[in-house]
Amino acid sequence: MSLQATCHVIGAGVAGLVAALRLAQSGRQVVLHEATPVAGGRCRALPDGTDNGTHALMGANRAALRFLSDIGARDAWVEAEPEGLPVFDLADGSARRIAASPLAWRDPAKRPPGLSASGILALLRLALPIGDRPVAAAMAAHPVLYRALIEPLTVAALNTPGHEASSARLGVVLRRLGRPGAGALLVARDGLGPDLIAPALRTLEQAGATIRFGARLRAMTEAEGRIIALHFGDDSIMLQARDEIVLALPPWEVARLIPKLRVPERHAPILNLHFAHRGKGPVRFIGVLGGLTQWVLVRPSGVSVTVSAADAEVEEQAPDLAPRAWAEIRAAAKAFGLPGDWPESPPAMRAVKERRATPRHAVGMPPQPLRQIYRNLVLAGDWTWPRLPATIEAAVLSGEAAAKAVPR
Repeated sequence: MSLQATCHVIGAGVAGLVAALRLAQSGRQVVLHEATPVAGGRCRALPDGTDNGTHALMGANRAALRFLSDIGARDAWVEAEPEGLPVFDLADGSARRIAASPLAWRDPAKRPPGLSASGILALLRLALPIGDRPVAAAMAAHPVLYRALIEPLTVAALNTPGHEASSARLGVVLRRLGRPGAGALLVARDGLGPDLIAPALRTLEQAGATIRFGARLRAMTEAEGRIIALHFGDDSIMLQARDEIVLALPPWEVARLIPKLRVPERHAPILNLHFAHRGKGPVRFIGVLGGLTQWVLVRPSGVSVTVSAADAEVEEQAPDLAPRAWAEIRAAAKAFGLPGDWPESPPAMRAVKERRATPRHAVGMPPQPLRQIYRNLVLAGDWTWPRLPATIEAAVLSGEAAAKAVPR
């Protein structure tokens, strides 16, 4: 038996990776347990090398960017659209660039349609931490601005339709976008596997952490306010007096292990479509209004589409989705002059459906559990971070907070 206390981190999603690294860097003995054969959670790479989903960061995500720097991966995340986000509107075929940050709206060419003095006042009211109501209701008097900017931002950041999404949660995002450099849009140049997960695991191993894959936590034994045993399938670990646990799992898994804990119960799906389309040129990122596709990520290795708040779309079959999505991708590619061949027939496509991708960020604050549940157990996970929607940024912040909460 080791005389040194061990920190057991359960779950190798982003929150678990961050918590494990911070603990290992502080000199702790860390064991990271992951139920699946791969790390990353919703940010994992698929067996064929493509991403589970299209994940982008903003300059406002300072905690996530700090983590990328710590694992030596910051340079692998490139600013795909430094001149402003290209947005293609299927309704009228218009193609324009829109800046995500209000600081860039001094340039008329980068302002969203429908922006006016009263529209700016509506955005300011939306950004203020006063009250909570559906985003669509808050912007009802500004339908053009809502459609061009606020609805896409709401669906992307909160993964919740605008008619039910929380204006308070969106307000936090808007306040962050008001900082200089906050609107820069960053994507992994080669993919989440090589540009996030692999460097994180490599840095963890260099810091002395042990990583166990295929280790699903089945149950825990509690006594006198402490967890005294962890049960993984046929394997059980009896904890020493000074051992600690960071539970970095999705809410439904935490509820299974700790039934007394209140966790978010309603979730929203995300649909991702990956087309096997080889191309040339730099990484591009395009927004699409009025259709199936919402965000199109174009890499030399392929084209990926994200459909957030995809309640209806996840029920459709891939053969029905492919031609619709590809027609929209072709139109957007031609509108912005993307190089390469864009044939009429869709190439091979893989659909990835995350039915419980994030909690639904509806009006009203969801239950926020305490960080420390037992004397030797703390929680991590994007859903545990107050106010922010469930994003990479929230996952990183929660992982850092969990590591700090572990007693010295």
